[in-house]
Amino acid sequence: MEALSWWRSAADALQRFALPLHCLLCGGPGEDGLDLCRDCAAELPRNRSCCARCALPLALPAALCGQCQRRPPPWDAAWVPFRYAWPLDRLESRFKFGADLAAGRVLSTLWLRDMPAVARPELIVPVPLHRSRLRQRGYNQAWELTRPLARELRLPARHDLLQRARATAAQTELGAVSRRRNVRGAFSAKAGAIWPAHVALLDDVMTTGATVAECARVLKRAGVQRVDIWALARAPASRG
Repeated sequence: MEALSWWRSAADALQRFALPLHCLLCGGPGEDGLDLCRDCAAELPRNRSCCARCALPLALPAALCGQCQRRPPPWDAAWVPFRYAWPLDRLESRFKFGADLAAGRVLSTLWLRDMPAVARPELIVPVPLHRSRLRQRGYNQAWELTRPLARELRLPARHDLLQRARATAAQTELGAVSRRRNVRGAFSAKAGAIWPAHVALLDDVMTTGATVAECARVLKRAGVQRVDIWALARAPASRG
């Protein structure tokens, strides 16, 4: 293990020598092992005051926000370290829609550096894309974020156990009610899969929570006892 760590450090040093770090936001020199400068990294909006159940940004931290009190979500806890706002939204957009894997590496590294003392799941599962969307985009951004987290945390991860049973319209322009209708029945658990008791469901951005809620219901019906939501960023307020 020590030898592997040494080789990784040596490889990282060689890569930085050949390809110096540069800020993906302003173009300046990167710092602290990231393709971000110190000033741009400081601007990233942390989500440290939020609802513990759904990670909705709040003025003061709370165990349950008003929405969760009125309508408890089907998952058990959430870890979402950032708010979906400038400049993180620009990095996320480049990664998700522009195939900028360098931006994805920055986001996964930032995510790991913000790791709190959360309960460790037995398995990490990304929110799946339908095969037609996967062919169009070429990769699942949730899976690309899952892999480095699982590797660093030494947790198993599977992308084939939770499946997207039907294609759905993009959620981006839909309101909260339409989002729930859009993903209803869109996911399924792989037949014959054996699920552990505690699973983390991972996505890139959580807006109204409709997608992860539908996935969490499928996991609970499959026998998972505890489902935690891990998302990179949370929209400041639900739309629609």
